[in-house]
Amino acid sequence: MSFTETCNRIFNQAIADYHVKDDIDTPINNPYERESIENRLYLKCWIDTVQWHFEDIIRDPHIDPIEALQLKRRIDRSNQDRTDLVEQIDSYFRQKYAEVNVLPDARINTESPAWAVDRLSILALKIYHMKEQAEREDATAEHRQKCQDKLHVLLEQQVDLGTAIDQLLEDIEAGRKYMKVYRQMKMYNDPSTNPVLYKK
Repeated sequence: MSFTETCNRIFNQAIADYHVKDDIDTPINNPYERESIENRLYLKCWIDTVQWHFEDIIRDPHIDPIEALQLKRRIDRSNQDRTDLVEQIDSYFRQKYAEVNVLPDARINTESPAWAVDRLSILALKIYHMKEQAEREDATAEHRQKCQDKLHVLLEQQVDLGTAIDQLLEDIEAGRKYMKVYRQMKMYNDPSTNPVLYKK
């Protein structure tokens, strides 16, 4: 099984586990060993899944403004957790490939492996929810068909992205590409760089 096949299996598991209760306050029950990459992948997709539903809720035009502000704060924390977790996954790859002999003509990629895995996790969520729409019994036949057409595209995209990630990892392992990771610098989260915060 390729790395991205493992990712997709774990992502689908996390999404299915969340939808047992379909509640943003459901505590996570990560079935994988704490320090394993499987644990990090499950947690990554769980965070993405909860945030998906945060984003649905906050778009309710009738939401109470106080609730909306509280939810916005939760979304901000979730985004930071997501970023931190991507960096943990990249640390796993850096450690895994630390002893690789990088070739003199090795090239850098536009993004790190973990940020590509991040997109794969979001894609699994899009597929799950588009499939829901394609099968909605209370929707029109036209709506279901449009969603089915979109689902086909998403599934094709999942195959292509998975192939690209697996090929990137093969290239890194063979020394044909090298990893260079830049830590995210979210200035609006930092009281020393957000002018609204430091001017108070």
